[in-house]
Amino acid sequence: MTESPAIARFLAGERARQEAFLAALVREPSDNPPGDCSPHAERAASLLEGIGFSVERHPVPPDLARTHGMRSATNLVVRQRFGADGPVVALNAHGDVVPPGEGWTRDPYGAEIVDGWMYGRGVAVSKSDFATYAWALLALKTLDRKLGGTVELHFTYDEESGGEIGPALLLREGISRPDLAIGAGFSYEVVTAHNGCLHLEVTVHGKSAHAARPASGVDALEAASAILTALYRGRGGLAAHISAIPGIGSPQLTVGLISGGINTNVVPDRVSFRLDRRIIPEEDPRTVESALRAEIAASAAAFPGARIEVQRILLATPLVPLPGGKRLAEILCGHATRLMGEPVGTTGVPLYTDARHYAAAGVPVVLYGAGPRTIEEANAHRANERLPLADLHKATEIVALTLATLLGPG
Repeated sequence: MTESPAIARFLAGERARQEAFLAALVREPSDNPPGDCSPHAERAASLLEGIGFSVERHPVPPDLARTHGMRSATNLVVRQRFGADGPVVALNAHGDVVPPGEGWTRDPYGAEIVDGWMYGRGVAVSKSDFATYAWALLALKTLDRKLGGTVELHFTYDEESGGEIGPALLLREGISRPDLAIGAGFSYEVVTAHNGCLHLEVTVHGKSAHAARPASGVDALEAASAILTALYRGRGGLAAHISAIPGIGSPQLTVGLISGGINTNVVPDRVSFRLDRRIIPEEDPRTVESALRAEIAASAAAFPGARIEVQRILLATPLVPLPGGKRLAEILCGHATRLMGEPVGTTGVPLYTDARHYAAAGVPVVLYGAGPRTIEEANAHRANERLPLADLHKATEIVALTLATLLGPG
């Protein structure tokens, strides 16, 4: 391929500038929660304009942001048209990150580089792919041959809140109508499928009473304990249902948050908890939710004085491959295998991502970007999140070559 040496030469000369761009993004906090992410979007837009791109800013209406648990968000779109004939390829990464938490031995906003690894919250998930995709597009612009189609950069800020006011909004409002999409990922695998996720909030209402006369009240915690016991009992059977897609595994259920009670000497009148149910691609999300609701109702029936409320907080559908995505995955795998020096194939992952919004809109999408072999190695969502800069450089070249192939003649 004549473009391969040209792209490699250009990117080799841009490494310091690309790393400085990424470091600037890491140093600007964008924790979600609290989700006040418009300042980071403005910083990212300024940096993108500084390297020659025209940036569209699409602020999310404040009321809509608050509805989705955020203070502010602005979606960024960069469009680079190469010719009328050819696909529109969207590259999506999210700039919001989980809060740093405890246990860091390095500044979570420091972007410190140690032994070839950059440290900082969001450096791997997924501010790195702001840099991957921006420099892949810069490299594409240097090619001395005719390309057809358009590349769009979609940089959004609500992945940690569900993606409804980020990618889903861009697609729903027709701001973008891509033919193909690549979402943020890691360098040693091309992800074509992932789990879905259901979050339910269960609230048990009882009746308070003095602890000296507990029978005069209705103990919300006692009823909640019965529900939790039933859920944990049912969780044991999930392991028998294993997805046929490599990397997905079996469904999972976790109760991650619980609150309630008034005081030590008062029968609790209200207890609530939130559960996370991971949904494998073979499952129907509606059936999963109906079964959970029925299980909760059945276990609460022994406590007629208690009133049970179940509210859906999130339903993220599983990602499954769409027709038209096979060629995209094959092209990425081919370039990645050559440049990574080992076989890179397709797989599924047990988490969920914004890629599902593209699939729901009928856009074939895969995940590929900068990162080590696993989220554990990257310390994603943990202390000392990190990224090997060698993977950033290789992934950038792989994405640039993939775009050149997709937009090339024929």
